[in-house]
Amino acid sequence: MHKLKKLSSNHRIFKGFIMNRKLRNDELDRISVEEFQKIKKLPIAIVLDNVRSMNNVGSIFRSCDAFLVEKLYLCGITPTPPHRDIRKTALGADESVSWEYSKSPLELIELLKKEGYKIIGIEQAAKKTLLNHFKPSLDEKFVFVFGSEVGGVSQEVINCCDEIVEIPQEGTKHSLNISVSVGVVLWHYRNALFV
Repeated sequence: MHKLKKLSSNHRIFKGFIMNRKLRNDELDRISVEEFQKIKKLPIAIVLDNVRSMNNVGSIFRSCDAFLVEKLYLCGITPTPPHRDIRKTALGADESVSWEYSKSPLELIELLKKEGYKIIGIEQAAKKTLLNHFKPSLDEKFVFVFGSEVGGVSQEVINCCDEIVEIPQEGTKHSLNISVSVGVVLWHYRNALFV
């Protein structure tokens, strides 16, 4: 067995190749929950319309933390913290991300519209913009609405949206997992603004 020869703190030589070194969690230089809550967030909110899975909700909390989402709204039957199944996938993001429960997604959306948010439903619909053609700007405030794992965004909520955005897909399945969809949309939003 070949031994690794130390080159620097970040690289090692193995069989003549320079190998990169994975960083440990304590080297990632992450901010504390308190610092996170004080920093400026992106002008976006997420609305979950009757999402059932606690694991999905926890994963969405993590994506909201990663992309500096202003607020996460949990509507209808969407489970809320504290719960161990949400915490299992949120890994503490349920404590850093600002969130609120609303029984009615329709009432919440009307309120957010009055606050100046543009409501974007993430769904497959007859009239839509493909995600790769969606061009956000920091001058606008957005709410991205995601629906349940089985039925998606309800038609009543779609009727209230200012625009529908669809994630392009080319395989045999009709949709992505909701937590994956949230991550894809948030990454696209951030990438479109800053790259």
